[in-house]
Amino acid sequence: MKVFEEIEDVKAIRKKTGLNQIDFWGKVGVTQSGGSRYETGRKMPKPVRELLRLVHIECIDLAKVNKKDMEIAALLKKHHPDLYAELSKQTKAERKKQG
Repeated sequence: MKVFEEIEDVKAIRKKTGLNQIDFWGKVGVTQSGGSRYETGRKMPKPVRELLRLVHIECIDLAKVNKKDMEIAALLKKHHPDLYAELSKQTKAERKKQG
């Protein structure tokens, strides 16, 4: 899924996570009633879509991410692309083991 790409069936994504509306939408700062409206067809703003993608599709815990981490990752990718690629591959393998 690309950044800001439309999300077709957000309710199906929520159901797949096993979370109720309060827990699912609360992780991206949306109320249950707001999330319910998105699940029934109301257009979702781009920032909400991106948060939903990061949290529920990419499985990023926003509470653990900070600006410094993002800057380090960007520098690593820019100055050491081979190492970045190898770490990315290892991360993917670890995720498969855990999931």
